[in-house]
Amino acid sequence: MFSLNSEKLAEISIPLATGWLLGTCMEARGKQDLWMRQKPEVLEVLREQALVQSAESSNRIEGVSVAAERLRPVVLGKARPRDRSEEELSGYRKALDWIFSRKRAVAMDPEVVRHLHRFAQGGFSGDAGTWKKRDNEIIEILQNGERKIRFVPVSAKDTPKAMERLCRFYEEESQANQIPPLLIVATFVFDFLCVHPFRDGNGRVSRLLTTLLLQAHGFGVSRFVSLERLTEQRKEEYYQVLERCSQGWQSGSNEIIPWWNFFLSVLREAYQELASQIERAASRPAKSDLVRRNILAQVDAFTLAELSAALPTVSSPMIKKVLADLSREGLVQLTGRGRGARWTVVRR
Repeated sequence: MFSLNSEKLAEISIPLATGWLLGTCMEARGKQDLWMRQKPEVLEVLREQALVQSAESSNRIEGVSVAAERLRPVVLGKARPRDRSEEELSGYRKALDWIFSRKRAVAMDPEVVRHLHRFAQGGFSGDAGTWKKRDNEIIEILQNGERKIRFVPVSAKDTPKAMERLCRFYEEESQANQIPPLLIVATFVFDFLCVHPFRDGNGRVSRLLTTLLLQAHGFGVSRFVSLERLTEQRKEEYYQVLERCSQGWQSGSNEIIPWWNFFLSVLREAYQELASQIERAASRPAKSDLVRRNILAQVDAFTLAELSAALPTVSSPMIKKVLADLSREGLVQLTGRGRGARWTVVRR
């Protein structure tokens, strides 16, 4: 039944295209620390942007959306949720916070999966963190309105044991070091979707598990580029690949390589986007350099308010930091206090 099975995986010959994708992702992981050191201020902007996009896209894939003007305030915790959709959006952000705050890799067990589900449901659902109590089916609604059963997941009765086995398989394969970690993660996520252990929220939890497990293996790109957004942009392909690879899953006769290719291609795209963002930022002067040059070009005395007005895209804390640095270097001097305080450039 499970694709994450050492005997079954050992029989698979990895195609050239899959190996190339795998190698590209591994190479990108080797470069990510360098990219992250180059422009920390750019990464801070990317981190906030990725949080918002991830929460929005993962929920929108499941048909959950909120008004545009409410999106950022709710996700960033600046506004209290008003309804279930906003609760789920906020919950997804809290789940990401929990994932990114882990200092060590989290051992995969059913309780971790249920913990992520409690977050993803936003505390609004009475069965948050609870395995499904009734059998479910994955239904596709055709263009003519007819309903088609696309896949029948594991029964409610067998779900708890199935999740225990899946988590155990993941830990065993990870410790064996015989299969590339990225393929273990991709296969675990696929099997999770086939088990479909919750009444609702399975898609959201699968994407949270993806982020959690990628981070555990050193792939930290999802902090700065939303994998959920990239998946949403290829939503039709995502569902087509899932449908194709789930055929025969119950009997263990399904194929897994198309899912691997999709999973790896999304990760590769995320790394390409991160590299591009860093490269573009490296070609532009940092905001701190912009502030520094602006200050040293001042002829007359100036106030902090006047400088802020001249640099509308730069935050006040950033301007104050640069002024403090220049003061320590003896290049500017402050006279007066409060609103009457004025800065002058020390000419040498």
